[in-house]
Amino acid sequence: MSQSNIKSVKASEIDLKERVVAIKRVAKVVKGGRRFSFSAIVVVGDGNGVVGYGLGKANEVTDAITKGIDDAKKNLFKVPILKGTVPHEAIGKFGGGFVLLKPAAPGTGVIAGGAMRAVLESAGIHNVLAKSKGSSNPHNVVKATFNALGKMRDAFTIAMQRGIELDRVFNG
Repeated sequence: MSQSNIKSVKASEIDLKERVVAIKRVAKVVKGGRRFSFSAIVVVGDGNGVVGYGLGKANEVTDAITKGIDDAKKNLFKVPILKGTVPHEAIGKFGGGFVLLKPAAPGTGVIAGGAMRAVLESAGIHNVLAKSKGSSNPHNVVKATFNALGKMRDAFTIAMQRGIELDRVFNG
């Protein structure tokens, strides 16, 4: 996430809710047979524009989820939300995953697939149209969604970056 407009947030300052996106059992083949461990991808958010994701791996499911939550709290950032939706269209890419986010009218709801839905609801976005193309791997979809959210800029931020008044952003 190398966008310059991403603002990091401290986890200790806010009340976060966790959502487990996916848990996978992975196997390592050793001399005596297979060793099983678990991988969990977790999304945390305050429902008010702050969201983050993390990956945890451990021999027990609960330990993997705990590690994922700790990792997610280290990777929080602020997402601009305008009237309960995203400010503009954005395309996010990560690996083989492509994600399209579009603003929606009030009352539309979150129209998105499983991994994307967890990210958008944790961020506090209530009305959005989203489409996932390419990879359906939850890791790639979550990271592509974060890539798209990282590209979002509201009108106030654009006015600050250009050094002009807010009404000139819309009127040219």
